[in-house]
Amino acid sequence: MPVPKTKSSRSRRDKRRANWKLTVPGLVECPQCHALKKPHHVCPVCGYYKGKQIISKTVEE
Repeated sequence: MPVPKTKSSRSRRDKRRANWKLTVPGLVECPQCHALKKPHHVCPVCGYYKGKQIISKTVEE
């Protein structure tokens, strides 16, 4: 089994772990109500998906 010849420093080790951040999810505009929603998901505001109403939402004012 391979073994490192010399010890890796803390900074060199931590450089490999620098890219483990969370990323912002990609959002698209709903064609019905123009609110931002996740792609390929039902719109949480109006309840439409691919032009069809999936969830009946009532507008409360």
